[in-house]
Amino acid sequence: MQEEPIMKQNHPIFRGIATALITPTTPTGIDYDRFGRLIDWQIQQGINALVICGTTGESSTLTDAEHRRAIAFACERVNGRVPVIAGTGSNETDYAVELTKSACADGADAVLVVTPYYNKTTQRGLVTMYNTIADASTKPVILYNVPSRTGIGIEPATYVKLAEHPNIAAIKEANSDISKIVETFSLVGDRLDIYSGNDDQIVPILSMGGAGCISVLSNVIPAETVAITQRFFAGDVAGAAQLQCRYMPLIRALFCESNPIPVKAAMAALGYCDNYLRLPLVPMEEDHYQGMLQRMRELGLPV
Repeated sequence: MQEEPIMKQNHPIFRGIATALITPTTPTGIDYDRFGRLIDWQIQQGINALVICGTTGESSTLTDAEHRRAIAFACERVNGRVPVIAGTGSNETDYAVELTKSACADGADAVLVVTPYYNKTTQRGLVTMYNTIADASTKPVILYNVPSRTGIGIEPATYVKLAEHPNIAAIKEANSDISKIVETFSLVGDRLDIYSGNDDQIVPILSMGGAGCISVLSNVIPAETVAITQRFFAGDVAGAAQLQCRYMPLIRALFCESNPIPVKAAMAALGYCDNYLRLPLVPMEEDHYQGMLQRMRELGLPV
């Protein structure tokens, strides 16, 4: 039986910073003890939401059982303290539908659905795919546009069509083309909440009316990243911009190799996980690692 469509929210899924959380793993699987303590620490640090099993959470190398259990575990651990956003995207739409249903049933507050990767579709294919997933969802859907990783981008005009679906509520925009982002705001900014998907564009996206950022940086410095949006929303735009600039050296270091290679190393250096990655990802180059540690020390982090 088809679920009744949810109504578009008149408030964002979250406002501020959502951490695209790492998944602590070892050669034997997910380290749920560290995962739970990491979730608690993030919330204690004032984070506004958590994204589980996104790109940074290594969703593409988790087994199906791990993926589902990680989302269910996070929902139970968070226990309503902040919104939990579950990464349920796939390049196989039927699987994305099943993951979405599972995440909704396990208590996720929203789902984050990336564009299909490798099997590049057309813009019409994207509309059909997203509508199919949104039809199956009982929670708000966030569209995830990251063309540098997937090989396909959602065009601004396509967002107009997607905004018609009552379950599609927001965009994680990780497109580095700021002109297209501005065009997207002009077309659907009054119908879809827009989050920056790039830590180096938090303030620029907020200045266009964005609701916040889904962040990698906030794994490492959650309170400090939240402070960027707090300053902005309080009217201190210059102060927010100052913080954005202050953290740029660390942001660059966290993206000097493919995400999540650097952030996993950073979190391991802070003691929140092992620096363990599944192939094809491998630990970062030593010179990059030492450079990142230096950027962390400059911010007073104990590494």
